[in-house]
Amino acid sequence: MSKDHLASMIQDGVKKYGDKTAMRYKEAGQWKTITYRALGERIRATAKALLEEGIAEGDMVGIFSQNRPEWAIADFAILSIKAVSVPIYATNTAKQTEYIVRDADLKLIFVGDQVQYDKVKSFKATQQQLGKIVTFDSGLKLQGDDAISMEAFMAKGRQSSRDPEVEEKISAGQTGDIATLIYTSGTTGDPKGAVLTHANFFNQFYTIDDRFRVGTDDRSLCFLPLSHAYERTWSYYIFRCGAENNYLSSPKDIVAFMPEVNPTCMVSVPRLYEKIYSTVYDRLEKAPENRKKIFNWALGVGKEYAYKKKDKKPVSPFLKLKHALADRLVLSHIRAVVGGPKNFFSAGGAPLSQEIEEFFFAAGLLVCQGYGLTETSPMISCNSPFGFKFGTVGRPIKGCEVKIGEDGEILARGGNIMKGYYKKPRETQEAFVDGWFKTGDVGVIDEDGFLRITDRIKDLIITAQGKNVAPQHIETAIGKDHYIEQIAAIGDKRKYISALIVPSFGPLEQYAKEHGIGFSSREELVKKPEIIEFYTRRINDLTTEFPNYEKIIRFTLVPNEFTQDGGELTPTMKIKRKVVAEKYKDIIDKMYEI
Repeated sequence: MSKDHLASMIQDGVKKYGDKTAMRYKEAGQWKTITYRALGERIRATAKALLEEGIAEGDMVGIFSQNRPEWAIADFAILSIKAVSVPIYATNTAKQTEYIVRDADLKLIFVGDQVQYDKVKSFKATQQQLGKIVTFDSGLKLQGDDAISMEAFMAKGRQSSRDPEVEEKISAGQTGDIATLIYTSGTTGDPKGAVLTHANFFNQFYTIDDRFRVGTDDRSLCFLPLSHAYERTWSYYIFRCGAENNYLSSPKDIVAFMPEVNPTCMVSVPRLYEKIYSTVYDRLEKAPENRKKIFNWALGVGKEYAYKKKDKKPVSPFLKLKHALADRLVLSHIRAVVGGPKNFFSAGGAPLSQEIEEFFFAAGLLVCQGYGLTETSPMISCNSPFGFKFGTVGRPIKGCEVKIGEDGEILARGGNIMKGYYKKPRETQEAFVDGWFKTGDVGVIDEDGFLRITDRIKDLIITAQGKNVAPQHIETAIGKDHYIEQIAAIGDKRKYISALIVPSFGPLEQYAKEHGIGFSSREELVKKPEIIEFYTRRINDLTTEFPNYEKIIRFTLVPNEFTQDGGELTPTMKIKRKVVAEKYKDIIDKMYEI
C-alpha cells in the first residue's frame, strides 16, 4: 500500500481522528456534523455499492453536484476501488455535461438535485455506457428504474460483503494511479480532461506542509466548487490534517456564512475579497468626514504596524498604543466581517490587486495569493505567511521548476504537472515544449524569485497603434468597484480600449432611488445619462494612474449578466472573450463609431 494515495490517506485519517468532527453542513437551518469515523463508514458503504454496480478498476465515475458532504464521500469511495473520479461543475448545462459523460465514457454518475438529475436524464438514452444515476437529494421525481438515492445506495453497500475486496483495492493503490480527470473550462474550444494522479495531489500536500501550518483545530469553509482542482486539493489537505471542513452549497451565501463558521483558513477567488473591500468603501463614501478620517488613520496605522512585524523591525510603544486604538475602532470590525482572525487566506484563479491585499493586511488578515492551472493540480507558485510579496503570486512551489520562455510565457515542470489530456495526444503534445508545460500566461520572475503574472497570451490586446494591453490588469482595477459586477475590456486591433460593464444592480438601484432617478427596468436604468455619468466618474477615478493607451475611452452598461448558460462565462467564471465579442458585436462596433 502506497502512503501517497488518497484512499489510503482518508483511511489513515479515519483511524487517527475517529470521533473528531470531519464535516459540518447546514440542513433546515441547523448545523449537522459528521465525524471522521462516520465519514469512513459512509465511504466504505458507498465503495461497496459501487462494486455491486459493477464499477471496475479504471472505470470513470462522474460527480455532478454542488458542494456537500456526499460529494467528498462519493469521491473517496470512487478512489477506494481504484476507479477514476470525474467532477462536473454543478452549473454546467445539459450539453456541457453530456460532452463530459461521452468524452470520459462515464459508467455511473452521482448528481445533487432535481435540476442536475433532469439534465442527465435528458441525454442518458444516448449514452449507452452510463448505468445508474445516484441522487444525493432524496425524494426527487425520478423517471424509470435507472436512478437510486444516495441513502438507498449506501444501504445497499452496507448489506454487501465486499469489504475484503475494498481492502484489497486500497492496499493495491499506487501513487502513479490516475485519480481524476478534471475538465478545463474551455475558454477556447471544447473542454479537455486533464489527467491527474494521486502523486500530483501529494506533490501539492508537501508544498502546503512546507509553507503553511494547518492542524486539527483548524476550520475551513468549502465554498469554491469541488469540481475545480483548487478547492478539491485544499479539501483533501484539510482531511489529511484532521481539520474540519464546513460545506456551503451556494457560493452567494459566503459573506453571511463566514461569521457563523469562523473559518481559521480557507481558499477563495479574488471576487470575495473585492466584494468585501468594495462594500466597506461604499459605506465609507457615505460616512461623515470625521469617520472617514478615523478609518483612513486606522488603516494607515494598521499597515505600518503589519509591515514592521513582517520585516521583523521593532515596534515602538507609541505605535503599539496607536495600533490598539486603531484595532478597537476600525480594524477589528473589518475582521469581524470574515468571522474574526485567520491564520491565513488563500487567493487564486484570477489576479487580486495589491491595494486589496494591503487593505486586508492592515486589518490583520493575510491573503496569500497563488497561481496555477487545472493541469498543474493546481499550484505552481504561492505566497505564504513565511514569505510573501504583495503584487506577486509568490515563489515557485517545492518540486516545481519555473522559467520564462522567449515570448514571456511562463513554463513549468515538476511533480505537479498532469500526465496529459485524456484521449487527446495532439493537444497534449502541443501543451509542452522540451518537457516544460506551457501555461499560456505571461509573467516575470523578480530579483527575489517571486513570480508576477501580467496576462494570458491569448487575452492580450494589441491596439491599432501597436500597444500591448493586458485586459486583466484593467478589469482587476475597475472590477473592484462596488457598483460593478462584471467587466470585459475590448480593444484588439481597435483605436482605443472600450469596455462592456455589467453593473452591480442591487447597489445601483439603491443609488438611483436615493438620487431620485426614476426607472422601470434595468434596460432603462443603464441608459440614463445620470447613471452613465456616475460610472464615467468612477472609472476615471480608478484609472487615473493608467497610461492613456490603457484607459477606457468608451464603455457600455449592459442590463444582463454574463452567464455560463448564455455562453459568455466558463464554469470557473472566466470570460469567453471570443463569445462576448461575437454576441455583443453591434454594441462594441458602436463604441468605435466617430
